[in-house]
Amino acid sequence: MISSCKPKEKDVYLLRASLLVNEDHTVFKGFQYFSEILEERSQGRMKLQVYPSEQLAKEIEAIRLIQSEVIDMTVTSSLLNNWFEMAALCELPFFFKDTVEVQKFINGPFGKQMEDQMIQVTGLRPLGYFQRGARHLTSNKPIKHPDDLQGLIVRVPNVPSFVTTWEALGAKPTPMAFSEVFTSLQQGTIAAQENPFAFIKNAGFYEVQQYLNLTGHVLGWGYPVIGEKQFQKLPDDLKKILLEAAKDMQAYEHKLFLENESKIIQELKDKGMIFVEVDKQAFIKKSEKAIYNSLSKDMQKVYKTFKGIE
Repeated sequence: MISSCKPKEKDVYLLRASLLVNEDHTVFKGFQYFSEILEERSQGRMKLQVYPSEQLAKEIEAIRLIQSEVIDMTVTSSLLNNWFEMAALCELPFFFKDTVEVQKFINGPFGKQMEDQMIQVTGLRPLGYFQRGARHLTSNKPIKHPDDLQGLIVRVPNVPSFVTTWEALGAKPTPMAFSEVFTSLQQGTIAAQENPFAFIKNAGFYEVQQYLNLTGHVLGWGYPVIGEKQFQKLPDDLKKILLEAAKDMQAYEHKLFLENESKIIQELKDKGMIFVEVDKQAFIKKSEKAIYNSLSKDMQKVYKTFKGIE
């Protein structure tokens, strides 16, 4: 909720951001940095309060709260598929082969199209993007091949393509809010989950999961977003400050992300997790048809065009 008061001559704009991650995550640290430089560069006319660990709302609720102008910012990606289909490509399993392809997509015409749809359809304005590490599966038995997944209850985010993929692979995908995953693993309601290394470590999943299976099934990214209505209420000079500060936040978070990725694997091993190499081609072969068929005709065209498939 952008609120303003008039202590002197100029309004002060208070922004609130709801994040999924906890205080140890590089995204939270990026937002803290954003908060500091926003206040400094605006000479106190913009203030940003950052709430980690879904304190204000779970991700999908946070989007709705931004749309209704109760809060102002969050980080989101493929969950926007609930509003427009193209968002699924942010985290479409087995779509990108490496981070070079990810950059090509984000900075190309499809990335621009996705950002335009985000503003027009959801009322959220992207302020940049945060690279996310590859998503991997954790479990309490080694998973080397899709055959090892049969009947395994796997928590997934509420994203249709994730459900499609894990069903095709033989598992039983269960959509669930991130904040509920640790307890559900502890209680045995679910048997596995999938996330990037940083999420696995920061959520303490190593306490309730023994194996980290290197499926690398998603190479994705998240968008820090602000409500378009809230953005348009800012004076032009503050809009400019906000957009420039957001670019600096992206660069700052990316530096932290790269430094963190290099340390985190060893930390997870030190916590007792066993890393398992998987037959990735078997995973791709078993799921790619179901993933492709789950897309609309328009998205199948995007898929083929980007992949260079005739």
